[in-house]
Amino acid sequence: MSAADKPLPEAARSTRADAVRSRQKLLAAAGEVFVDSGVDAPVREIAARAGVGMGTLYRHFPTRADLVVAVFRHQVEECADAGPRLLADTDSPSAALRQWIDLFVDFLVTKHGLAHSMQPDSSGFGALHGFFLERLLPVAEELLDAAVRAGEIRTGIEPYELMRGIGNLCIAPDHDPRYDPRRLIDLLLLGLQQPKTP
Repeated sequence: MSAADKPLPEAARSTRADAVRSRQKLLAAAGEVFVDSGVDAPVREIAARAGVGMGTLYRHFPTRADLVVAVFRHQVEECADAGPRLLADTDSPSAALRQWIDLFVDFLVTKHGLAHSMQPDSSGFGALHGFFLERLLPVAEELLDAAVRAGEIRTGIEPYELMRGIGNLCIAPDHDPRYDPRRLIDLLLLGLQQPKTP
């Protein structure tokens, strides 16, 4: 048996589990802080909200860019994992789609912050955008297909169109308090519903 195959001692397993928990706390806290204060928020605020020291934060994420990218990827994964779970736990596929879209909109707040913090022509940004589409388009398609099969929404809605439309509605660069993207998304979703036959 090689050294790599030997089981880790209890102390090492405990340390590794603590590191995973700290990372998850930091990702959750950073996601919340980015929504509240933007991606330029002080990292001290993120460490405090996570209940960890600055040294722990820098061990996991040496630079702000590392943290922002990790939050982006983490939130994409959470959003992707939520789709099948909602479909299994919700009576109506269209209700599952609606709840998933709420999560997607919450995520977009951070995504738009990320877009402003990285150069759109950088390879890192392109890779993240590709990851975003690769993980979320199939989930949107699965939810749409289930709602169509149930006769709850119209046919012919493309997942990319829906996600792009919602993304465009969420862009409010001037933070105009008179503009509520969720109200317009509600109207969009009403338009997806299958008309009731008389």
